[in-house]
Amino acid sequence: MERTLVLCKPDAVQRGLIGRIIARLEAKGLKVVAMKMLRVAPALARQHYQAHVEKPFYAQLEAFITSSPVVAMVLEADGAVEIVRRLMGPTNSLQAPPGTLRGDHGISLTMNLVHGSDSVESAQREISLFFAEDELHDYTLSTEAWV
Repeated sequence: MERTLVLCKPDAVQRGLIGRIIARLEAKGLKVVAMKMLRVAPALARQHYQAHVEKPFYAQLEAFITSSPVVAMVLEADGAVEIVRRLMGPTNSLQAPPGTLRGDHGISLTMNLVHGSDSVESAQREISLFFAEDELHDYTLSTEAWV
């Protein structure tokens, strides 16, 4: 089984879309193995977005991700990273097709509702930033045989 990190970003929290996002992810067959609401501190933002810290748009990205609480979750499934990436749609919500989370609800490039790890390696690194090992839960869903 593969795990990935998903963040419902500040715009998803402020617009009351957390439940819809989680419902879409669960309906696809992804299992929630950890979840919490937290405020992203600037230091955590820098660690999480380390690849973008030197880019000109980073200040705006940090200001956004630290502006309101986020809901962080770890999802599990065979191919979880790719499944979540396809459900989210392209980073720029204005280019995301209908039927994706960003295409249906996103409003801009920066305010694009969700973050999902872009690789298994990134997922492992990102999960460790947001969750301690004892916050990740192994369990079996009764529906696993059907999904």
